[in-house]
Amino acid sequence: MQEYIQKRVLDICVYILETQATVRQAAQVFQVSKSTVHKDMTERLPSLNKQLAQEVKTILEYNKAERHLRGGEATRRKYKDLA
Repeated sequence: MQEYIQKRVLDICVYILETQATVRQAAQVFQVSKSTVHKDMTERLPSLNKQLAQEVKTILEYNKAERHLRGGEATRRKYKDLA
């Protein structure tokens, strides 16, 4: 793995751990695609640091489980503003 990719993977990992960020939020901050963040966290990070990978996986699973609630909240706010 190239050095700049390793640095990006670890930087994104630290960001997600510190902020509990979603894949989308991390992608926006680091100006990469959601697919890149997902691949970095699920495939590349475990080869660099298994413990960090497990911690990030826990956060990403929580965010995924909560995803439908966030979407519903966004829709509610959207239509509340229109009313």
